[in-house]
Amino acid sequence: MEHLILFASVFLVMLMMLSLYRTIIGPSTLDRLMGMNAIGAKTTVLILLIGFIFGRIDMFVDIALSYAMLNFIAVLTASRYFQARGMRKRDSNLRVEE
Repeated sequence: MEHLILFASVFLVMLMMLSLYRTIIGPSTLDRLMGMNAIGAKTTVLILLIGFIFGRIDMFVDIALSYAMLNFIAVLTASRYFQARGMRKRDSNLRVEE
């Protein structure tokens, strides 16, 4: 059973590398935010797998839930920031054209 969990953990880290590539190379800000959100979700699952390996799933569930909430708040805050910044750029472009 431990070998299966270890294999799943390694596979999850490889998937995180693909999301990291999307975050770094992403052509738009939305792609980068989605990549960061995917990395955060996979990290939450990885924390749970580590807890299962150590046999302390009860402790690691709390850590994973806290990390998931922080990830959600960070992505939400970043998306609102970039949305507001985009609206300011559009407003300044409209003023210049007038």
